[in-house]
Amino acid sequence: MEWNFLSGVGALFLGYYSLNFVLQVLHGIRAFVLPALGLRKTLKKLGAWAVITGCTDGIGKAYTHELAKQGIKLVLISRTKEKLEMLAAELKEAYGTETKIIVMDFTGGAEIYDGLGDKLAGLDIGILVNNVGVSHYPEFFGNMKQEDAWKMLNVNILSVTMMTRTILPEMAARGRGLIINVASAAGLTPTPLLSMYSGTKVFVDFFSRCLNAEYSSKGVIVQCVLPYYVATKMSRIRNPNIFAPGPTTYVRQALGTLGVESRTVGCWSHALQNWFISRVPDWLRQKLMWNVNTARRRAVLKRLREKEQKD
Repeated sequence: MEWNFLSGVGALFLGYYSLNFVLQVLHGIRAFVLPALGLRKTLKKLGAWAVITGCTDGIGKAYTHELAKQGIKLVLISRTKEKLEMLAAELKEAYGTETKIIVMDFTGGAEIYDGLGDKLAGLDIGILVNNVGVSHYPEFFGNMKQEDAWKMLNVNILSVTMMTRTILPEMAARGRGLIINVASAAGLTPTPLLSMYSGTKVFVDFFSRCLNAEYSSKGVIVQCVLPYYVATKMSRIRNPNIFAPGPTTYVRQALGTLGVESRTVGCWSHALQNWFISRVPDWLRQKLMWNVNTARRRAVLKRLREKEQKD
């Protein structure tokens, strides 16, 4: 009798985990395989215009190209006018895209958003991509300059809040819209020596999930994108590889997850990384991040010392 009971319990556990594995595989096929075969959402029906912040490099720039390919007009927002003009010309030549440029330095406070609504008035905005963000090299929080802390709060948190506050109400009134908030996998696990960066990305994640719960019934989708490493200037990875794809590859796959995942790591290789990492105990993940970031901090400080000696 005891043996039969234990066998039954074992069979239940095996069945549960087998079913869970199959469901995860099917989910992965829906999120990453079917979109690659052309089964993805048509975004132009959400509205004629998309607004993208932090759009002149990396992931943000890749979003501009992918949306322009779908015939969507773009409002490009960043701090450097020359880069914005170059990007607008590039999109015009490649896709014939109509663009509008807004120069904004997101390190500023709430005052930089005064008049933003007027600049966007009259545009049928269906998509908002909150991509702008800043990071810092690994450092103890107590050593961080106050001005740098404020810059990170303004860029990583205030920008998402205020851009969304400006555009979301009209999306909800029309009953259609998409907001993509780019966070980071650093917001999935406490990341020592990147406390400010990790903490701000947790805000973006939870803010996005709350908004999606509030507004999905009103026709507005809010997706949070949490990438691991992507080969961009911010990550300082020059050559893309399977686990650190280039921004174009990453964004194309991330857009394919729309309608499947409201909270996504964006691409299949990052999903695979996340699957393994999520099965590591939290204390061990933090220990590993401590070791990685301690080594990175030593390397950065060494480069700074060498630079000072040369100067």
